[in-house]
Amino acid sequence: MKDPLFVHRIAPNEAPAREYLATTYGPQAQKTFLGALEAFFATEFPQLAGDRARRAVVQGIVDLVHRFFPKTSHLRQGQTPWVTIAKDEVAAYGKTISKTRMTSVVLTLMAEDEAKQRMGGKRLRELKCEAVARLCQEADAQGGCLTAAELALLLKTTPFTIGHYIADWERDHGTLLPRRGTIHDMGPTLTHKKEICRLLFLEGKTVSQTVRLTQHSTRAIDRYITNFRQVFTCKTKGLDVDETSRATKLSRRLVEEYHRLFDEYAVTSLKFDALLKGIKNP
Repeated sequence: MKDPLFVHRIAPNEAPAREYLATTYGPQAQKTFLGALEAFFATEFPQLAGDRARRAVVQGIVDLVHRFFPKTSHLRQGQTPWVTIAKDEVAAYGKTISKTRMTSVVLTLMAEDEAKQRMGGKRLRELKCEAVARLCQEADAQGGCLTAAELALLLKTTPFTIGHYIADWERDHGTLLPRRGTIHDMGPTLTHKKEICRLLFLEGKTVSQTVRLTQHSTRAIDRYITNFRQVFTCKTKGLDVDETSRATKLSRRLVEEYHRLFDEYAVTSLKFDALLKGIKNP
């Protein structure tokens, strides 16, 4: 290799200069995300051969990067990108987070007028309740669904406190917030189940009305009705919680929740049959 000072004195298209430039700057040009991917596949998946296959895999990864790491140049003050569970993901008992599809959303941690509201004397608890509702609704509109734990991390508090904020907001507004517990039928509380059963069975709401009021999908409402019917049938036949769980393939916790609903609404066979017949579809 020529002395670098000598190479700099000759035309860059001459062989010695080209060799020097390639050796010096070639590795630097490879230090990119695509270069890292190429090195990764070459090392870890040498069997992945062919330009077409490699391009498809690389493009898929690049698309994921763009989706999960969006450009932040147009984020408003107080906004942040966040990765959460996809709203249309199918939840299943025992399904781990590593097997659950994610999506990226942009959330507004602080609304533009919050400082003015606070200056005007608005209570901090009210602002926090509204922040929780805003985050849930924003994530839902972008195809995601947040958990109480995520909300607690975002707002620097505890899931227990978030639960109180959610309960206060839902009580004041007469509707449920879209979050993973309500959308995917998860979590330890009976809130959404009670509300759906009350609307359907006691108030005679249609499925479409219940969908709108509870932020659930029609499929989710239909699942509640089916589960309600299955568990009640098992109960009337004398099956205990464990036997019902095995027969319906529902978790023991979920069966216990439905049993508590039966007791709270004092459901009898005649009453339940009448309620089911009275459910009106869209």
